Amino acid sequence: MSRPRIVIVGAGFAGYRTARTLSRITRGRAHITLLNPTDYFLYLPLLPQVAAGVLEPRRVTVSLSDTLPNVRLVLGEADRIDLDGQTLHYTGPEGDGGTLAYDRLVLAAGSVNKLLPIPGVAEYAHGFRGLPEALYLRDHVTRQVELAAAADDPKSCAARCTFVVVGAGYTGTEVAAHGQMFTDAQVRKHPLRQGMRPRWMLLDVAPRVLPEMDEKLSATADRVLRQRGVDVRMGTSVKEATPDGVVLTDGEFVETRTLVWCVGVRPDPLVESLGLPMEKGRLLVDPQLQVPGRPELFACGDVAAVPDLEKPGSYTPMTAQHAWRHGKVAAENVAASLGLGGARKPYRHRDLGFVVDLGGAKAAANPLGVPLSGVPAGAVTRGYHLAAMPGNRVRVAADWLLDAVLPRQAVQLGLVRSWSVPLDTSSPELARVPGGPERRQEASARSGPGAAIASDTHDGGTGAGSLQGRAGEEPAKGHPGSRATQDQPGSGPAQRRSEEELAKGRPRAEPTRTWPSDAPAKGPLGGEPAKGQPSDEPAKNQPGGEPAKNQPGPTPRSPADQPPPGPDAAPGPVKRSDAPDDSAKGDS
Repeated sequence: MSRPRIVIVGAGFAGYRTARTLSRITRGRAHITLLNPTDYFLYLPLLPQVAAGVLEPRRVTVSLSDTLPNVRLVLGEADRIDLDGQTLHYTGPEGDGGTLAYDRLVLAAGSVNKLLPIPGVAEYAHGFRGLPEALYLRDHVTRQVELAAAADDPKSCAARCTFVVVGAGYTGTEVAAHGQMFTDAQVRKHPLRQGMRPRWMLLDVAPRVLPEMDEKLSATADRVLRQRGVDVRMGTSVKEATPDGVVLTDGEFVETRTLVWCVGVRPDPLVESLGLPMEKGRLLVDPQLQVPGRPELFACGDVAAVPDLEKPGSYTPMTAQHAWRHGKVAAENVAASLGLGGARKPYRHRDLGFVVDLGGAKAAANPLGVPLSGVPAGAVTRGYHLAAMPGNRVRVAADWLLDAVLPRQAVQLGLVRSWSVPLDTSSPELARVPGGPERRQEASARSGPGAAIASDTHDGGTGAGSLQGRAGEEPAKGHPGSRATQDQPGSGPAQRRSEEELAKGRPRAEPTRTWPSDAPAKGPLGGEPAKGQPSDEPAKNQPGGEPAKNQPGPTPRSPADQPPPGPDAAPGPVKRSDAPDDSAKGDS
């Protein structure tokens, strides 16, 4: 008798837990295949510490091959699913396609950035959903402080040392808290000429910081941020992003070179293509995490609308605490449906608290409902993260110890360029590379059942931990999922490049995502090219060619006002092959 085939889409908190539990239960009695764009599981709650130089990047990654025995890893992203034929088509990292047949399919694709119809955000902001974005932000912030220290113009110095974070949920709060400490440490060693101090702004339309948490913990986080020097503005957001700064909803214009977008998440649009019942972009499932009428199909994590049995009539929120626990229940029920385990059981949970790391010894936590702040909260938070991580505990603890006794290394590695991590990328976990395969894009972030609506999930929370269940099992809050797909407002679906472009190894033309005032400096650590230009100029010493055409973006400046291309520009001339889809316009 042949072994049943189980395919899991995504290796986020839900997908990773599903694969690990199924591997333990089946013990080789089933073919388990895990489809994911990367070969690692990302422990996203510690990503702000990577951006702030506390942790090295590999500390927050866990190898899938090393930790998932009897699980076959396939690198790629799901393109389409044939439910009747029980097959899944995917695209590999080098553009090659493939098909996977299954007897049971578990959808755990996670969530993507929530883009709101705000002018300029898609062109000038960067997200914080994957490791490449964290590495880019670390380099970018370091470069701005270094350029500000060498600037003679006080106005330019102030703009470069102003960092705007939109979204005061778990992600944005931790990014601002760690960012202020990181830049303050830099200027202590290399003071700014004008005696200025780096300024971090945290914006949100919500009435308070961390609106998902208890009011006491929210007040604690707000107090720590303000004492540290963060400019916290509640009830305020970005009205428009421009090449020179941002216009706030209260009419104020803030000059800045850095806009970090942390407003929240929405379910991956992959599930919308299935034509099955949905709830705000999430696939409806029963309490056993099975799709009604489809005994072979299960869903868990952020893409699944799981009934909350503790709160009848509602669904479990899109948090990693639930995703991690969904994965365990989904695995047990999948095994039971194949006769390889016990009886099926519904998903239930009990909330035991949250933790938020505010940098240094500061944190906000409420284990078992007991609000904590200061050093006790910091100890609980870090202890929880060490217990929740499925690997690298010793290395993480060692980095924390070294950070406590040694100064951080504030250097630019230049490994990730701005054009590699645009906000509208379909895969924030993967940095775009020259000549790489195109990623799937949807028509618009503002259309369809999974549209980015301000009243939806406020923040996916990449930076908070949960104390639900046993501390050794439950991960911290917030994971974007394994195969994130991002939408660009007003753009049509991407098309395959021509064979001629593939042969020449040219990347698909994309508008650069840097601030135009970041003129590149000479040498290998040069700055970034102008951002939002309608065409990409070929870099020096590259073969000639035509600039990209039909790219949406701001009105181009005169050639005299544009800085020369630098090492951060996408190499080589490119020609855009995907025409904008007008059908997506106006659906806001």
